[in-house]
Amino acid sequence: MKTPGIEITAARLEDGPAIAALLREAGLPHEDIGPHLGHFLVVRVGSGAVVGAIGAEVHAPDALLRSLVVAPGQRGAGLGGELLRRMEAEAAAWGVKRWWLLTTAAEAFFDARGFVVSVRGAAPVAIRGTRQFAGGCSTRAVCLTRERRNGS
Repeated sequence: MKTPGIEITAARLEDGPAIAALLREAGLPHEDIGPHLGHFLVVRVGSGAVVGAIGAEVHAPDALLRSLVVAPGQRGAGLGGELLRRMEAEAAAWGVKRWWLLTTAAEAFFDARGFVVSVRGAAPVAIRGTRQFAGGCSTRAVCLTRERRNGS
């Protein structure tokens, strides 16, 4: 992304509290991100503040796409789409071939990026065993899936 003053980088351990705060503010699960920070990317503004994040729980060849969040003041600038694109590029090295996710509010965002509705029971056992699938997300959440794209 070539937006002046904004960069997307791998999350660092010390980014955990800022990511959790963004997720909490957006009403998204945040309690269990610590073990997965190695598969997170963040958006930083010039001051270094984290204003967006995306994460994955990898169970190759599948992965749970989770925690896509952008601070309210930064929304509408394409950061969510750019985070997803960059995550897909990173996920190639992790052996990810298929994404799964649960959402109560972003179905249209993911639909526009090729995700399709699936029944939760169609997800692989490892994905169904994640905290989000096993009760961390509302039963009203829509399950979406698609093949990982090139990300370039």
